[in-house]
Amino acid sequence: MKSAFDIAHHPEWNDKAVVIYDGDCPFCSNYVKFQRLREALGNVILIDARQTPSLVEEFSAAGMPLDEGMAIIMSGSVYYGPDCVNRLALLSSRRGWFNKLNAAIFSSPRMSAALYPWMKHGRAVVLRLLGRRKLSDT
Repeated sequence: MKSAFDIAHHPEWNDKAVVIYDGDCPFCSNYVKFQRLREALGNVILIDARQTPSLVEEFSAAGMPLDEGMAIIMSGSVYYGPDCVNRLALLSSRRGWFNKLNAAIFSSPRMSAALYPWMKHGRAVVLRLLGRRKLSDT
């Protein structure tokens, strides 16, 4: 997927998978944790967007606000929102009940696209209930 996000600004990410998520969101941080990404991908960088406000701004400027979706960058491509969840489901290990369920549901691009708005809404509700601010408000 082509995007306006300029990966060239981040040479430290060459030859690595980079997952950018909201570390204050219990769904997002647990999702990343349970994916067993290091086991499946090896050389992966996990970035809590809360710790890198400049990255939040870069993604917003590229039309991919991180409040609306997580992202994975691989092989020069950015996968965002439902495409990210689909890609993670395809790449993650199939060990454990979470990964098996995740793969069964989100390996389909259509299912990822259909369910992602509900995931996004659930995240927004939980952040509000926990009194946590949106990434764009930090």
